[in-house]
Amino acid sequence: IVYMNYNVINLAKAHLVFYPCPLNINFLWNYGFLLGIVFVIQIFTGVLLATCYTPEISYAYYSVQHILRELWSGWCFRYMHATGASFVFILTYLHILRGLNYSYSYLPLSWITGLIIFLISIVTAFMGYVLPWGQMSFWGATVITNLLYFIPGLVSWICGGYIVSDPTLKRFFVLHFIFPFIAICIVFIHIFFLHL
Repeated sequence: IVYMNYNVINLAKAHLVFYPCPLNINFLWNYGFLLGIVFVIQIFTGVLLATCYTPEISYAYYSVQHILRELWSGWCFRYMHATGASFVFILTYLHILRGLNYSYSYLPLSWITGLIIFLISIVTAFMGYVLPWGQMSFWGATVITNLLYFIPGLVSWICGGYIVSDPTLKRFFVLHFIFPFIAICIVFIHIFFLHL
């Protein structure tokens, strides 16, 4: 076990601390690292918020209000999570623009894994927007899921029926919880392909 831990530490040092990089890079190369930090903060605050959230249409809004008003620093974690989602996308767009500017599409494996992470982030953000279950999130979920009606059976599979309702909220909560962990695994693959 000690030998395995030693290898993991050496691997982390080789890719995060002692990785050779050219001298002519500028501040634009910080966006990926900042994105990783914000992503970890999102997962941490999301796990804490998920412990007190109730994914049921009758109680979802009230559980969010309970988190905001009754839990110690619940308002802070909720607003950190909501604001962090905006920062994830701001930093992602800057990271993508840097890649387009410096022709990183010539690294196809790294580019494709980055696009997969981006798409997972979009889907995760949409499902997170639906979770407080107010009027805006209900109608937002209805409109976006109705855009998928041209694929037979997809909406009834996603929503658990033909309309957005309680099974939809439960499925969105589970997927909103699982997708960031899948994205973290793809981030490690993204870094691996970048360092080939």
